[in-house]
Order: sequence, then structure tokens, then C-alpha cells
Amino acid sequence: MWVYEKKLQYPVRVSKCDPHMAKLLMEQYGGADGELAAALRYLNQRYTIPDKVIGVLNDIGTEEFAHLEMIATMIYKLTKDASVEQMKAAGLGEYYAAHDHALYYQSAGGVPFTATYFQAKGDPIADLYEDIAAEEKARATYQWLIDLTDDVDLQDSLKFLREREIIHSLRFHESVEILKGERDRKKVF
Repeated sequence: MWVYEKKLQYPVRVSKCDPHMAKLLMEQYGGADGELAAALRYLNQRYTIPDKVIGVLNDIGTEEFAHLEMIATMIYKLTKDASVEQMKAAGLGEYYAAHDHALYYQSAGGVPFTATYFQAKGDPIADLYEDIAAEEKARATYQWLIDLTDDVDLQDSLKFLREREIIHSLRFHESVEILKGERDRKKVF
């Protein structure tokens, strides 16, 4: 199904050890509006979506896994050289006690990932509107993360991800219009 190239979709660079920023990025790793929730939502919904737009869900769902890999790389790079004291100072003492420097799917607030973060209604238009909302929430979160760091290298990767969320939202809007056109087309028997 996938061809995996051993490189990230976009380069991830960080200029300094910053466990606090890593903690904030966990929102996009295992949070309700993060990349894992998006990937699973879209790849699950594709089974009940009309054939005319199934490729959009498949393509974007797959790309979200690439974004998840980028976020994981950011978190790893921001914490790999962090001392226990730095982890504690960043509010990651409990995280360190449970996971050391390993990545674990949780939000910035420490809430573990759960499948209740996403929905599959079965109505294609309702599902696509949820997908649009998910992309817009992710876009907003990326903007806030950009605002929260002074690391220009990290900002560069976050800006790439923010822009991809905009593109995904537009593609879902297009899909809604395709399905509305199908629904509203007169059927003659």
C-alpha cells in the first residue's frame, strides 16, 4: 500500500534542546486534534465514503502519518539531550518517570490518546465537515506552536505543517462540493 522512503516529508531541524516545547508539541502527537487522530479518522472513514472522493481520504490519511513522523522527530530532537532536571522543569517529570525519553501518545496536558478523539458517522458529507473542522483546528494549533517558539529552524517545519493543513481543508471542501453535486443531481429513470 505504501512506499516508504527513509526520509521525512520535510526536513526537521531544531536549534536547541527545549523539553518545554517538546511537551507543547505532544498536542499534535497524541492530542485530540493531532496527527494520529487525523490519520486514523480519514483512513477509517474511507471505507464508507463514495468512490468519487475515496482517494482524498486515503491520500490525506497517509500524509498525516508522515506528519506524525515529523512531530515525533521534533519531540525526540528537542528532548534527546535533556537532563532529568530539564525534563522536570518543563513539566515532564511524570512523563520521564513513566517513559524516560521514549515517545508516548499523549496530549500536551498529559492525557493519553484515545479513539474517542475521532468519529465516523457514516454520512459522507457529515464526515467530511468533521474532517474540515479537524484540519482547521490543526492549522490553528500549528500557528500557536509557531508563536510559542523562538527556534526559527523549528518554526520552519511547523510552518510547512500548517500550510499542509490548509491544503487538506481545501481538498475536503472540494470533496463536499463533489458529493453535494451528486446528491442534488436529478435522477431520471
